[in-house]
Amino acid sequence: MEITESLSIGNKDRKDIYNYIESNGTVREDEVRRALRLDPAALGTHLTILRRDGYIRKVGDKVQVAYEDEEAHVHEADGTEFTIRLPQEVDLDRLVDAIHEVAEEGTYIEAETVADVIDHEEVILRHNDVRSRMFFVATVEDDVVGWVHLDLPEAEKLSHTAVLTVGLRPEHRGHGIGSRLLERGTDWARDHKFEKLYNSVPATNEEAIAFLEARGWETEAVRKDHYKMNGDYVDEVMMAVDLR
Repeated sequence: MEITESLSIGNKDRKDIYNYIESNGTVREDEVRRALRLDPAALGTHLTILRRDGYIRKVGDKVQVAYEDEEAHVHEADGTEFTIRLPQEVDLDRLVDAIHEVAEEGTYIEAETVADVIDHEEVILRHNDVRSRMFFVATVEDDVVGWVHLDLPEAEKLSHTAVLTVGLRPEHRGHGIGSRLLERGTDWARDHKFEKLYNSVPATNEEAIAFLEARGWETEAVRKDHYKMNGDYVDEVMMAVDLR
């Protein structure tokens, strides 16, 4: 199932089952049964139909949302080999740590919000009637060193747009990993018919602004004194790139 695919689960019990799995990641079937108080036979039937329709899949004795598989891309630059791939549940803590490390530099407020949300929800990818989000992570020797995140609005009038964040641990910068992450996120958005991406950063984050400008992003607006950082008011620079 593609993360941009409209959900059309008509049966209430099946929708409840999907929503439980979607919000909890990979879960045991008996956990679903107990949480939703379903008859075992009925649960089995509903799970079979959800698998048939491509909404969930089995992993051993557990079930998870059947997000579309994305090929892992292996790159090498300056003697550093890194992989850009979909995150797995085991990556959650390392991903949150990576985002927090970047956010702690004090120049990427959007990233800090993303980290707090996934840390609280304890699930990385999301796709439901209210919200959807996509992630790719960069790994070096299995350590999560960076990410690109796309927040995908469900509102029809905004469905052609997405908000992107991208970041990289400081010690891994300068090897092209950030550029590859941004490229992967942008290519995914374009392939899924998104027309415009947005990213907002404090005006003090000159490095991020220059990074995005060098890759075709433009400043669309500036909100004066939008942030208050260490007692000082800082402008928000609202940037965008047109994918059409």
